[in-house]
Amino acid sequence: GKAFVTPDVAYINIGVHSENADAAEAVASNNARSKKVADALKKFNVDPKDIQTTNFSIFPQQQYDQMGKMTGIIYFVDNTVFVTLRDISKVGDVIGAAVEAGANSINSIQFDAADRSKALSEARKSAVADALATAKELAAAAGVTLGNIQMINSYGGGVPMPIYDAKGYGGGGGAGAPVPVSPGQLVLTVDVNIVFEIK
Repeated sequence: GKAFVTPDVAYINIGVHSENADAAEAVASNNARSKKVADALKKFNVDPKDIQTTNFSIFPQQQYDQMGKMTGIIYFVDNTVFVTLRDISKVGDVIGAAVEAGANSINSIQFDAADRSKALSEARKSAVADALATAKELAAAAGVTLGNIQMINSYGGGVPMPIYDAKGYGGGGGAGAPVPVSPGQLVLTVDVNIVFEIK
């Protein structure tokens, strides 16, 4: 059984990547840009509890010349935050503002519905109706009669799958430009297995 729901929450991974031959300089540069990104998010009234650091790393990368001789080390610094945006109409503006503030990595955008209970109920009812119809069809073809239901199992209904608008995701414009994003619809799928007594 399937049910469709309009998303009202967006999840975005926003990252800042910095490189420098000096580890302290790389960290300082990354921290400064990350703060600007955080300040940009605050302008969109993103609650602090909806901004969670998911990765901070410092990685030394050895550099070599054409002869294979090591010439130095470049330090890569990454800081990624997981942002929950509860006004999905602002997704494009938030991404544009974050990039303008210094973000240079948008790893993913996911849409969800804060309350899926009604849609899940519809999907379950649809799944049961489909299962009953199929069982009756099979019983008729086999020349038997369905008896009482012995067992019912329900599966699925977890992470909803997106159904994108025809436009899909748009590409970004210049720095700071709003990024066109289409949330589309989400589909919740529930499978039901019903075991009947056969007469």
